[in-house]
Amino acid sequence: MRRWIFAAACLSASAALSACNSAKDVLEPSAVAPTEQSTALARTEGTDVAAPAVTGAATAAAAAGPAPTAEAAAPAQTAAIVGKARVQFAPIVGATVEAATPLTQRLGIRARERGITLAGSTDTTPPGIIMRGYFSAMTEGKDTTVVYVWDVYDPAGTRLHRINGQQTAPSTGSGEGWPTVAPATMQTIADNTIDQLAQWLAAKPG
Repeated sequence: MRRWIFAAACLSASAALSACNSAKDVLEPSAVAPTEQSTALARTEGTDVAAPAVTGAATAAAAAGPAPTAEAAAPAQTAAIVGKARVQFAPIVGATVEAATPLTQRLGIRARERGITLAGSTDTTPPGIIMRGYFSAMTEGKDTTVVYVWDVYDPAGTRLHRINGQQTAPSTGSGEGWPTVAPATMQTIADNTIDQLAQWLAAKPG
């Protein structure tokens, strides 16, 4: 118990130290250059998801129908706010490539499910939000706990939000630390990350 509490504190301190960097440090091309993880995420996401075009007939049909209630309009407004953001994940710090691969793959899938557009490594349009993740894995007994921190930055390098948490699951394989982390554990973290990001985006002013 003491080990992962100490590691979590160290992880938060590491993320806080990174947050003290200047905007140039955050947006330096080498800092967000695609790695095996970020390339896999961009490949999973593919091209940006655009809203379908509304034809003239559809517009006329909509105009002829009853006006939507406030309750019916709220989910659409929330989806529009979430979908408007372009999010780029910077290279992950602390996790091995083997552990990060199922994470990045699931991030792309879950983001698409929640209507969040991910900025790929070859996109010419700069992202509106940059996510920087810090990870640590600790084994105690038969379980391994993954502690994670995501710092959310705007293009100017200002930290806007922080998402953090931990996921404990039975260890797999042999040894301790990252070799014992199951892909399902990282996939669960990806789901939690995107869900919390979507909630924050929906509540974010503007």
